[in-house]
Amino acid sequence: MIDIVRVTRDLDAEMVEQAYRAGRFPMASGRVITWHQPPERGVIPLDGFRVSASLARTLRQARFRVSVNEDFTGVMRACAHRDETWIDGRILRAYWDLHRAGKAHSLEVWVNGALAGGVYGVALGGAFFAESKFHRVRDMSKVALAHLVERLRDRGFTLLDVQYLTDHLARLGAVEIPRTAYEERLRAALAIEARFV
Repeated sequence: MIDIVRVTRDLDAEMVEQAYRAGRFPMASGRVITWHQPPERGVIPLDGFRVSASLARTLRQARFRVSVNEDFTGVMRACAHRDETWIDGRILRAYWDLHRAGKAHSLEVWVNGALAGGVYGVALGGAFFAESKFHRVRDMSKVALAHLVERLRDRGFTLLDVQYLTDHLARLGAVEIPRTAYEERLRAALAIEARFV
């Protein structure tokens, strides 16, 4: 991929944090870790999150429970459980260390007592870097994202980074911005004192 700017054999929490602060992020690819810095970055404007009629109905019905940092490992493992994944043991360990340091967080959605959806990422200053989300029950990843956006707005965050724009994220309001514009927003967000929990 043309956005790979570095390749390493391993990574740790400090490397991950410094990468985010520089506008980069890691992905496991076989035996190596690739470090990415896309020319166009996917972000969800916190005032531009789109709630469809069906999602609004699901949110109103509230047949779920939302928690924060209740099962960080469970969310990460669920996000990794797919045919193709960039989340391996090295990624799990590094983000767990960031979680223990109070910098990586998960938001869980529970249905009938079981983990049904969630999202995890890293919070630095007023920026949240969403790494991945999953669902086991229909729409529960969207519920997780909706609650994440609400939490970030309420707590003074200004940047929600989703790395790459997908059709799914575009329907929820995500947009692509050039790297230079992203880096300006990132610098401003990192200068903010915001608390995720």
